[in-house]
Amino acid sequence: MALADLKRTNLRSNEQAIAQLNGLLKLGNKQLEDVFRGILGECSRQKLQPLEFVAKNNPFPLLEQDKLSTLRGINNHISQAVASTSQADLSSTPTQRIYADIRGSYLESSLASLAQASVTTAKKVQPDALYKKGTNGIGTYVQAIEGIFVAEYDNITNVFARGEWMPVCESTCQASLGEFNRTLRDLNGHVQKNLLTDCFLGYEICGMVRTLSLRLQDTTGTLKGQIYDSVKPIRETSKTSLSKLIEDTRVRTQTLVALPMDGAAVPITTETMRRLQEMTNYLDPLSSILASLGEGGWNNPSANNSSTTLDVNPDMVKLFASYASDTIDTLIQNLTAKAKMLLKGKNLQGVFLANNIAIVTRVIRNSELAPLLESYAGKLASWRKTSSAMYLEAWREPSGHLLDVQYTNRSKERPHSGGGAPDSAAIVKGLGSKDKDAIKEKFKSFNTSFEDLVARHRTYAMEAEVRTTLSKEVQNIIEPLYNRFYDKYREIDKGKGKYVKYDKTELNKALMSFS
Repeated sequence: MALADLKRTNLRSNEQAIAQLNGLLKLGNKQLEDVFRGILGECSRQKLQPLEFVAKNNPFPLLEQDKLSTLRGINNHISQAVASTSQADLSSTPTQRIYADIRGSYLESSLASLAQASVTTAKKVQPDALYKKGTNGIGTYVQAIEGIFVAEYDNITNVFARGEWMPVCESTCQASLGEFNRTLRDLNGHVQKNLLTDCFLGYEICGMVRTLSLRLQDTTGTLKGQIYDSVKPIRETSKTSLSKLIEDTRVRTQTLVALPMDGAAVPITTETMRRLQEMTNYLDPLSSILASLGEGGWNNPSANNSSTTLDVNPDMVKLFASYASDTIDTLIQNLTAKAKMLLKGKNLQGVFLANNIAIVTRVIRNSELAPLLESYAGKLASWRKTSSAMYLEAWREPSGHLLDVQYTNRSKERPHSGGGAPDSAAIVKGLGSKDKDAIKEKFKSFNTSFEDLVARHRTYAMEAEVRTTLSKEVQNIIEPLYNRFYDKYREIDKGKGKYVKYDKTELNKALMSFS
């Protein structure tokens, strides 16, 4: 007040007094700044162990109320002194800078161990194993950042005026955010080197950091942009991974040099479906990533799309279904081409494809993929029908032997209108010697072809549902034809079994043994 009065007099004789009072004021403010610094230093001497608070889901500690009151009083005085002296740099006050420096270092040192743990836990015992959600320390690190930042923002609001809250919060958190940014860069490098197995870590980080940015924005009104900028490299890596996964499926199937000679499924089918199943644990971040690529964008990795969409629309989940469908199509189409190239005989090719399709169907049915891929059921049914048709083509030969010529102008060969079993003895008796020889040859050819296919069928490795389905389809084709042929011509060798090797019961037993 004295200084202000002297300045108003504008007298040269008061210049020395004004200078002395200015000196006293600066000295007093300097001492207050030292007190401010001392209190903060005392409160920040021992760094926190944030893991304890995260593990127990406890709020992070605040500064004591009496210390907050003292800090608030000093800050008010310093702010007024700075404003009254009309200094050129009013963008920040000494107390703001002191607070950001001391508390910023405190936050950074408290979070350092979790930053390091996030990088070290990225290394897996089995390098080729898929990353499992929650096994990296990034989740704890992100929770700790939110907890400690929210607590610090609470401290700031109790020390500084409203207009100072956001800038002080940003400057205080700057060092910690810098370390967070470096940690994400290290993790991104790890994901890039292990893209096919650890892309899921990338999806997890994208989801966590997006949530962190939104929650801190709601709490502090700031930090959202800085935090989300730090995840952009991992987001771009995650976008790239989607096309790389499909390409890996394509390349691995196309480069197969041999297929199981018993028609068993190949490991790439299970591995591809495990990837898709694992993706369902990250639908939120994946929906946003897929939306930035657009429908089919994963098939055009060279397209430059730098979208940074944060919001997730429920309809975007449909994009995941489209992506999964493209992945399965790529798998089955390439397995089909490879089977035709490496496996001899359509029956073996059909078994091979049916086995792989069965695994795809089973994984979808027994996982979170089921509701997402309801629209793909028709396509899977079509694939199954194709594989069954390939297998059943071999059975045309024995079934062909069971067809005979029906002469409708010969009364003896006309079907009986009564609907009962035909009189085999009468029919055979009415045949000429050449016709009888032809029927005998048909029975012999059927027996040879049927037994060959039965033997082959039993050597095939089949998924349980494949064996059941194919056996039933064979039975539906062969049994009615054989029963009709048998009823009509069973007397061709008068029960000696020389040509008619199977009666209807024995044939049924042979067909039932398939399953």
